[in-house]
Amino acid sequence: MTLNLLFVLTPKLEVAYLYIDYTLRQTLEKMEHHRYSALPVLNRKGEYVGTVTEGDLLWYIKDHDNLDLQKAEEIPLRAVPRHRDNQPVRVDVDMEELIEMAGVQNFVPVIDGKNSFIGIVTRRSLMDYTRRKQREEKQAQAIG
Repeated sequence: MTLNLLFVLTPKLEVAYLYIDYTLRQTLEKMEHHRYSALPVLNRKGEYVGTVTEGDLLWYIKDHDNLDLQKAEEIPLRAVPRHRDNQPVRVDVDMEELIEMAGVQNFVPVIDGKNSFIGIVTRRSLMDYTRRKQREEKQAQAIG
């Protein structure tokens, strides 16, 4: 079974992401609103720069006593250390590599040749695609 990245890509327009110049408060509110435990981080050129996780935020908050939402408005996201950025792949990635990366990251950021963020591939989208293709193959075999 062959796999085309575009069949499993969630395009940028449909992805919740953060800008590196957001404040800590904006970051917390966006993560709470979307209920994701990790989000891609972009610069204002639209380039992927990393991933921020709930763990990154929790460790930062733990290490800064008396941090309230008002103070969080003054702290830029770039001040929060990120402990594990999801590694991106280029849009022309070998599908074996994409599947391997999805096994260790909850999402795989996808970039073009200029490092511009174009979307993500999630484990779920890969699994759904694989199940759908297997069903189609079984139906084709039953008919043929």
